[in-house]
Amino acid sequence: MSLFEGCKKSAADDADKQVVPVQVVHPVIGAITEEIEGDATLAPIAQAAIQAKITAPVKQFYVQRGGRVKAGQLLATLENGDLSAAALDNKGALNSAEGAYTIATAQQVPQQETQARLDLEQAKSAFDLAQNVLAARTQLFKQGAIPGRDVDTAKAAGFQAQANYEIAKQKYETTKSVGTTASLKSAEGQLTSAKGKYLGAEAQLGYTSIRTPISGVVTDRPLFAGETAAAGTPVVTVMDTSVLLAKLHIAQRQAQQLALGAAAEVSVPGLDKPVEGKVSLISPALDAGSTTVEVWVKVENAGGSLRAGTAVHVTIEGKSIPDAITLPVDALQRSSETGGKAVLVVNADGTLHKKSVTVGVQTPESVQITSGLTVGDTVILSGGYGLDEGTKVKVGAAGEKPAPGVEDGDKQ
Repeated sequence: MSLFEGCKKSAADDADKQVVPVQVVHPVIGAITEEIEGDATLAPIAQAAIQAKITAPVKQFYVQRGGRVKAGQLLATLENGDLSAAALDNKGALNSAEGAYTIATAQQVPQQETQARLDLEQAKSAFDLAQNVLAARTQLFKQGAIPGRDVDTAKAAGFQAQANYEIAKQKYETTKSVGTTASLKSAEGQLTSAKGKYLGAEAQLGYTSIRTPISGVVTDRPLFAGETAAAGTPVVTVMDTSVLLAKLHIAQRQAQQLALGAAAEVSVPGLDKPVEGKVSLISPALDAGSTTVEVWVKVENAGGSLRAGTAVHVTIEGKSIPDAITLPVDALQRSSETGGKAVLVVNADGTLHKKSVTVGVQTPESVQITSGLTVGDTVILSGGYGLDEGTKVKVGAAGEKPAPGVEDGDKQ
């Protein structure tokens, strides 16, 4: 082989080395749905930390931790001997007040009114008689049959009878209008007071029976029988875990794309498959500290396989684009010039060219390209990282390795 032929072969080898094999894809038009992800903790749909309203020793528990209970079920009783006695005493006082009220309404008030009416009639009769006596004596005095002092005596008696009549009349009217009402109000007030004391004693007695307001599972019972339950401290905690809530915080932009009832998947440690859920609440206000939006995902748990307090990962279906230009996520790179996103495309002459693109909805596998790319472009999927603009590339078959020393990197 001549020197000239060796030089030609070396130059050809150098040219072949500059052609880099790459794998490419073409953008496709199809539907893409945004996946909103976040970490959360499972919480019960309802929870009641049932507190003691009075301080008293626990007499008996009727449930154990882990037991299932129904709303209204008796969970425990506190010692209540003194409260039972107080309630009985107030019951007796109430019965006495009811009897006094009956006497006041049925006998006392009518009797007072009748007596006042009789006194009025008697005073009226005495007044009429005094008037008649005065008239008769005045006539006799004119005829000279009696002295004048008898007329004066009759006048005095008439004035006294008139005064007695006025007093009896006023008493009757007062008894009829005011006295009756006052007597009834007094009796009614005593009855109401006795009833209030009795109800208060019954309420105190009722506080010694600890009942659950919700159905669920007993998750905590910190005391034992005989120990004192302090007022305001939980005696039994009940959780309704038939439905659990995964509460997560997401960006406001993502929350704008969500709707109630949106499908979600909850990945639970220890389970092979995610659990299906639905968005049940989107907070109408931002969290003041993080400026994020709280979202609740409801998960059915009728079988009880999930536990409250478990840390989970939630994926929610967000905005869906029916006719989007999409690429595999691996085709994206960071643009060193703009700081945004870019892709590497193969020109018609087989050279490499970097294009800046704008992205929209993104999933772990695909990304929507909103501008900068067409479905006719040939985009490098792998093998193009680190290559200079204008580098000659060769489109390889799927699975073909890039040239030695060229690795993918700086991907999104």
